[in-house]
Amino acid sequence: MRHVTSRLGITRAVVVNSARTVVATVVSMLLARLLKLPEFYWSPISAIVVLLSTVEPLTVAWQRFAGTALGAALGALIAIYFQPTWIVYGAGIFVCGILCALLRIESAYRFAAITLSIVLLIAHTRSPWIVAMHRFVEVSLGIAVALAVTVVWRVPQAESKANPVK
Repeated sequence: MRHVTSRLGITRAVVVNSARTVVATVVSMLLARLLKLPEFYWSPISAIVVLLSTVEPLTVAWQRFAGTALGAALGALIAIYFQPTWIVYGAGIFVCGILCALLRIESAYRFAAITLSIVLLIAHTRSPWIVAMHRFVEVSLGIAVALAVTVVWRVPQAESKANPVK
């Protein structure tokens, strides 16, 4: 059996990484649902982004956290003061990039732009600040769970480098 699994590319690292991802995504989803977050699915999505990134988990977690905070705040401000036309949206994406550069968090730009897009482009019935806060909490919860899983359940270094999961 071991010969068959190794021929298929199913190594111990693949099994461990898959199991860690299951734990992180399910725990983050259940916590978000327990907190009654309206778009709870952003929590497990964020856990997946952190755990399955080819970048060090702490680095991608910081990028996602900072970008989400900036994009949520900027998206809420824009939504309060402007109608989300294509010009306003485009200007918001541009300002996101400029602010990320000014704050020296250029690597967080993609997450800021994604969050701004979600806050501005998806129709919501609540205040933009509430939508932005929910988005930030949902993402932060997923990040926190993913980081906790990486600390508690480590993948053996030699094996994870020999058989990287992309």
